[in-house]
Amino acid sequence: MLSLSLAAQRVSESLSSSASPSSEVLDLSGEWSFQADPDGKLSAQSSLSDHILLPGSMLLRDKGNIPTVDTHWTGSLYDSSFFFNPYMERYRKEGNLKLPFFLTPNLHYVGDAWYRKTVMVPRSFAGRHVVLYLERPHITTTLFINGSEVGSQNSLSVAHEYDITPYVKPGKNADICIRVNNDADRVGVGADSHSVTDQTQGNWNGLAGRLELRALPSVRIAHVDVYPDVETMSVSARVMLVRDGKKAVKVNLHLMPMQKIGDVSSSYFSMLEGVVLSQDTTYVDVPAIRCTRPTDAALNFRLWDEFNPNLCTFATRLLDHKNHALDADTLVFGFRHITTRGKDILVNGRPTMMRGTVENCCFPLTGYPPTDKESWLKVLRQCKAYGLNHLRFHSYCPPEAAFEAADELGFYLQPEGPSWPNHGIKLGNGMMIDDYLMKETQRMVERYGNHPSFAMLSCGNEPAGNWVKWVSHFVDYWRAKDPRRIYTGASVGGGWAWQPKNEYHVKAGARGLDEWQRQEPGTMTDFRSKIDTVSQPFISHETGQWCVFPDLEEVNQYTGPYKARNFEIFSDILKENGMQGHARQFLMSSGKLQALCYKYELEKTLRTPHYAGFQLLGLNDYSGQGTALVGPLNVFWKEKGYVDSLQWRESCNPVTVLARLPRFTYYSGDTIHYDVELLNYGRGDIVDMKARALFLDEDSNVVSENLFGGGDVPVGALAELGHYVQHFGTDVPRQLTLKIEAWGKVDGESILVSNHWPVWVYPRHSQAELDKLVAASPNPVYVCNGDLDEQATSVLQKGGRVLILAGPKLTYGADIAQNYTPVFWNTSWFKMRPPHTTGVYVDNQHPLFSQFPTDDFSDLQWWALTNRQKPILMDQFPKDFQPIVQPIDTWFLSRKLGMLFEANVMGGQVLVTTLPLDIASRYPAVSQLTYAIYRYLTSTEFHPTTALDANLIHTLFTQPTPKVDMFTKDSPDELKKGVK
Repeated sequence: MLSLSLAAQRVSESLSSSASPSSEVLDLSGEWSFQADPDGKLSAQSSLSDHILLPGSMLLRDKGNIPTVDTHWTGSLYDSSFFFNPYMERYRKEGNLKLPFFLTPNLHYVGDAWYRKTVMVPRSFAGRHVVLYLERPHITTTLFINGSEVGSQNSLSVAHEYDITPYVKPGKNADICIRVNNDADRVGVGADSHSVTDQTQGNWNGLAGRLELRALPSVRIAHVDVYPDVETMSVSARVMLVRDGKKAVKVNLHLMPMQKIGDVSSSYFSMLEGVVLSQDTTYVDVPAIRCTRPTDAALNFRLWDEFNPNLCTFATRLLDHKNHALDADTLVFGFRHITTRGKDILVNGRPTMMRGTVENCCFPLTGYPPTDKESWLKVLRQCKAYGLNHLRFHSYCPPEAAFEAADELGFYLQPEGPSWPNHGIKLGNGMMIDDYLMKETQRMVERYGNHPSFAMLSCGNEPAGNWVKWVSHFVDYWRAKDPRRIYTGASVGGGWAWQPKNEYHVKAGARGLDEWQRQEPGTMTDFRSKIDTVSQPFISHETGQWCVFPDLEEVNQYTGPYKARNFEIFSDILKENGMQGHARQFLMSSGKLQALCYKYELEKTLRTPHYAGFQLLGLNDYSGQGTALVGPLNVFWKEKGYVDSLQWRESCNPVTVLARLPRFTYYSGDTIHYDVELLNYGRGDIVDMKARALFLDEDSNVVSENLFGGGDVPVGALAELGHYVQHFGTDVPRQLTLKIEAWGKVDGESILVSNHWPVWVYPRHSQAELDKLVAASPNPVYVCNGDLDEQATSVLQKGGRVLILAGPKLTYGADIAQNYTPVFWNTSWFKMRPPHTTGVYVDNQHPLFSQFPTDDFSDLQWWALTNRQKPILMDQFPKDFQPIVQPIDTWFLSRKLGMLFEANVMGGQVLVTTLPLDIASRYPAVSQLTYAIYRYLTSTEFHPTTALDANLIHTLFTQPTPKVDMFTKDSPDELKKGVK
């Protein structure tokens, strides 16, 4: 290695002696001849009858067949009711096809399609190596030049590049003819793989991204891999050199890593002289180039990570033995080292939590992932705004633009081999996927491996077959071959086997709020018992999957070739059930519950020491697999209106303040115990941490305040800041907010974080107090357990008031499963797996709630009132009749449901409820709502305006719930036993 000054002089002289023959590019975008070939009858000699604009797809350019009920879709359908349900007949008709289980494309095509363009090959290409570059074809391309077949490629993850040097003559026309086939069976990755399935991007036919003829030097730099060493702050490289012809060539290599931070540029030089290229391909290993200068630390290279995405360039110059330029290459890299230690993931030696989401390849405006950096910057900036630092690509690898955007922003990516080897495809059983998947990941690493954002790699999603052995070899191979990232065999659900060779696990099993089905919500629990037996870092697989009611106004955003006809179906169903005016209310009420569930599941994850991270499913919606509305953002990464990034980030940030509360509802005088913790996965140790806990009333006035100091909190620590006790006495129901703020300094800079939790305090009521309230009222109330009995009928006929406690004896609606938490993923894909509801809409302006403060959704105080309680099926009620408390049914059915309604019946007034009323309940919210209901019933405010026939009341206790037929016996893996 030469000194800096001498190296600089030599490089300057060599570059000035001869201009570098940089690669020349001929852009092929524009109009091409085109013809679909469904019967496979055309050839490279056939004339093509149509035209198409490229880059693009057949679908994007309005080419293909109008889809029908007979269209063969790429993907599993576990709900076949669309094909057999009489209600769906209107959506099966030609010209009105509307699919309920994923987006409906304007057109559809699977098979061969031919693309042709005749171009003049520039004379300047003479003596060069000529390549046809197709950035993102789908799927298999076969290339013909002037009628001669050049070859075929089928990568789903990298560009298809063809050497066409022998087939073209500079200064002459070249007929470029490409046959594209998008039959996914030809690559065998599995029909549900997000790289090919109609559930996500769609199985499109076309050529996206850059389309170019490239003229390269005959002696050239084919590829460069750079290997930064953070410990020594040096970078080594492996350079692949290629020469055309048979004559040995002697060359010199000049190599220059460079970094620019603000106005300061740092660069270092290395030279390798007299390298002999005696083979077609020669690999040159470049010794470590140290990128530090003891005499001037300001010029030392800086590290790349999520907080400081400091990028470097690595310039390689290839010169002949006289130092005349032959070729040049410049790539981007970063000084980043990722490894594991115990259960922790370390980035540049610092413990790091992967706060991620899953990118499912849903791009309705085009049907394929974008190939421009700006589009990916928008996605990743939104992710960062929501506190994330990590993105998993489910069973596909994005174009290079995604890596470039992530490099720039400091974002960790986990691309995957483009396969979900399941549902007919099995891994490790000798099928074509075994060889294809390994080769595809090799292509991915070769193409994108220098990007610092490419930090993790998985072979794909949830495999079947003899897969453990296969992925064990996969991890062993990659650990030995390329240490620049960490490896996991496959991203899997909880029923899948453990993978013994993984460097880190992406697995379900340590996620969810399952305990909320059995016990009152609180924030005391964590997942440590689930990961204590694991010695490697554990990242939760597809965390969340909490559903929200569809935003029916979203349909106007689908301006591309995919339309949200499923939303139109859901809108029709809602209208036919008399609830079209409630769509926005259902969205907002279910959305607030969805955000609540994500908050508490994320916080449970953060409360778990040494939990390596999570991958949400998802921050945005998934438009397929039955329509999975699991995101606070829609499929276009836009907010829906019920939670924003500031609110979300309170529970999802590098530094997060946490509280452990045993419950959220209390009686007056109860002791409220809470612990304060701080999780630090920020950019450095927090010094002199202090905090305060505030209880705020409904008007944000401070009711109480505790100040405390927490000392220093190192990176990777979950620090206990203190235990506190609070008492509140009240004779009226109150909703309070516990707000905790924490502040300190990191590297001299101040930081401030805060979080909040609701707390309800209710007065204690006794049975005697309730009896006195009823006895003192001029409007006595008769309580009926179940159907109207003789006394209830008599009371009503006399104009009296009746309270019907319907829950224990209800039959009409009893089969509709309701938990406090909402639908998981969706009831179509998971075949009506409970629960069936997505929260509750509460008419909180109703006078009944004057003694029960509530929002318009089922906030945490509603847990004891709604969890595992029966909803009433109200499909036989008048269409304009609306209950006061209304469970929100799965949007595939949108049955009108209720838990509390009032009406005039037989001349009297009834209030019917399945809410569990008990003035002496151990749950304060149950006691308080019981009191509120009796107070309302005995007041002058109780005067229902709608009359109902008494027979409607009888049906609630005599008729069974109509069964839901999905017409399919098969089911997803998570509903099958013994998935390994």
